[in-house]
Amino acid sequence: MKLYGIVGAGGFGREVMPVAKEYLAMICNDPFRLVFIDDGIEETKINGFDVLTTDRFFEVQADEYLFNIAIGSGRTREKVAEAMMGRGARPFKIRSSNAMTLAENEIGDGSVLCPFTMVTSNSKIGKFFQANIYSYVAHDCVIGDFVTFAPGVKCNGNVVIEDHAYIGTGAIIKQGTPSKPVVIGAGAIVGMGAVVTKSVAPGATVVGNPAKPLRAGLGG
Repeated sequence: MKLYGIVGAGGFGREVMPVAKEYLAMICNDPFRLVFIDDGIEETKINGFDVLTTDRFFEVQADEYLFNIAIGSGRTREKVAEAMMGRGARPFKIRSSNAMTLAENEIGDGSVLCPFTMVTSNSKIGKFFQANIYSYVAHDCVIGDFVTFAPGVKCNGNVVIEDHAYIGTGAIIKQGTPSKPVVIGAGAIVGMGAVVTKSVAPGATVVGNPAKPLRAGLGG
């Protein structure tokens, strides 16, 4: 038996779990078990799925241990992934039955493509990418590792998004060109509903239409 775990039993994890169940039922020929992994809650079952601590997950007798991570922070996903792989688990991809990937795309291990998402053509996406519902990646984009798309993100063609960037709900990233892509720097945050018309510096937070850096003292 293969044991599959979704790390994180919060809201996003509960959304991802039925997608994972459906996907595994389609691709797995051998028996499998699917559980939540969460060290921070007391519940032992959520939405019909067992909730195990990390230690308990690895105590279950299984032929192989596989995992994905339903946590929005890319940096947290990276730490969790390193810990899980350090204990011998292997990442697996999750893809909704109505998610679409069209032509000549590369998508790294540990990705989550939620319902109604799309990757069109000739894009290269790193590991542990999360595309929440109704998000898309258009042609010729390059996306790094541990990047997060909240619901409804529109990433148009010839965009580069570096590691750990977070793109908020409903954000739109303008199309670049092959010679001058729009670049979202490493660790940058694009706010909810922002319209990005030019490159964003690493670590910056941008908001508004057109998107501009969030000034000190604003945003609470």
